[in-house]
Parts: sequence; C-alpha cells; structure tokens
Amino acid sequence: MTPADKIAAEKADHIARFGTHGTWGWFGRFSPEEARQIEELGYGTIWLGGSPKHLEPIRTVLEATENITVATGIVNIWNTDAAAIAEQWHELENDFPGRFYLGIGAGHPEATAEYTKPYEAVVAYLDALDAKDVPVNRRLLAALGPKMLRLSADRALGAHPYLTPPEHTNIARETLGEGVLLAPEHKVVLDTDAAAARAVGRPPVDTPYLHLRNYTSNLKRLGWTDADIADGGSDELIDALVAHGDAASVRNQVDAHLAAGADHVAIQVLGSEAPVEQLAEIIRAA
Repeated sequence: MTPADKIAAEKADHIARFGTHGTWGWFGRFSPEEARQIEELGYGTIWLGGSPKHLEPIRTVLEATENITVATGIVNIWNTDAAAIAEQWHELENDFPGRFYLGIGAGHPEATAEYTKPYEAVVAYLDALDAKDVPVNRRLLAALGPKMLRLSADRALGAHPYLTPPEHTNIARETLGEGVLLAPEHKVVLDTDAAAARAVGRPPVDTPYLHLRNYTSNLKRLGWTDADIADGGSDELIDALVAHGDAASVRNQVDAHLAAGADHVAIQVLGSEAPVEQLAEIIRAA
C-alpha cells in the first residue's frame, strides 16, 4: 500500500464511523436516555449544535452511549479559544477514544461583532488546532460556498453544510471530490398535512436563517430568489429545506442527499417533544 493509499484508507475509515444517518439537535436537546435510544435505533452520529463555549454536553452524551459517534455542529471560532477547545478535545479523546469529532465554523456576521475575514480566521483556527495536535481527520468545517468547501477537503475530514437542499449536496460533492466527508443537515416534520407541516417548519427556518447573509447568499447561488426568501420563505423554499409527510416520504426526501453524493445526512426533527419516536419511524421506513 502506497502512502497515499494509506491516507485514503484511514480517511475512509473515519467517514464510515458516521454511518449514513445521524440526528441533529441543539446542545442539551437529547437526554442521556434519548441518546441511548438513538444509538439503539442504529443511527451513526449524534450532532450537537449551538456554538458552545465548552464541550461538557458532549461528555454527557458520550457517557450515556457506547459506540455512537458524536460531533459538534458547530463550535464557533469567535467565542471559543482554539487552545482551550483543543485541550477539551484531548480530554474527550482520552476518555472516549475515536468517538468525538470537532466541527468548527465562522458563524454569521450578523451575530458576531468580531466577524471579519472569516476564511482567514478559520485557517488561523485550524493552524492553532494543528499546533495542539488535534488530527485533521477528527475535525469538520461548516461549509456552504466553494472556498470553505475546498478548505474542508484540505484541512479537515470534510464538510457539514447546514440548511441545504440536495441540489447543494450535488454541487458540494463536485467541489470536494471523492474521499471527503460530506454530511449535510436536513430538517423534518412528520405530518402529512403540508400546510400544517410548513407552519411548524417555516418559523425556525425564517428566524434566523433567512435573515443571515451567508445562508441567503448560498440559497441565491442555488437559484432561489429574493421573493422566495422574503416573508418567511415561499412554500417551495420551505419544502426544499424541511422534509415533510409520513415517515417513508420524509426518509425518501432526506435520502436524496445520499443520492446526490453525501456520505451521511443529519436529521433534525422539528415540532416534537418526543424526537426519538419520530427518528424511530424514519429509520425504520427504509
């Protein structure tokens, strides 16, 4: 095996650890019992989002489970010191070897006063992680546009796009090339009444994402218009970003990311106080 073949094989092994399906929730979203249930259902990864300043909720999920991968989606580079987060990564790696992957990103200019030159800032953050020996294959980047996608291929295991339809996944795969993790998030509402499902899905899409420049710019690159984005989002846009219907229909919609080139899709259940029950329906609807 050549050195290049060995590197590719190691990366493929890391990608396989995510499985084809995961679930996405805000930090603290899943109780220890729910985390155990998600693992028992066969999901490969639990994603925890919300720009945390520390990784204690990650430890709680890791302690509650045995083998499932856990990843951040994402740690915000502006509010978390790279050296401190690297130290926490090493602590988790020591206690739960091979299970935690560090997703980082630059967040949104509207939400961060320090936001400037995000690409350069992410590069500097990665340099700091390098200096603290956080392996390239154990980190991911929030990436939407081509420049950040290419960086995620060069300096990380891959990319974790958020709020993207399968059309973006197709473009992202072309940009990343093969052998790089592509793990988009997709929101779902289990409801066969389209109007009722949109009533659940529209508010968390509109606020804040349809008012954040990086997301709206990405949607426009995909052909969506100002009219689609205005007033809470057109029905067509909401349907593209929030899968709805019965479990089989929702499963088909999220699996469109896999058909478009994703390795993994992170499912975020909306509008339910019992997300595990709906995750069970979706995963069993193969």
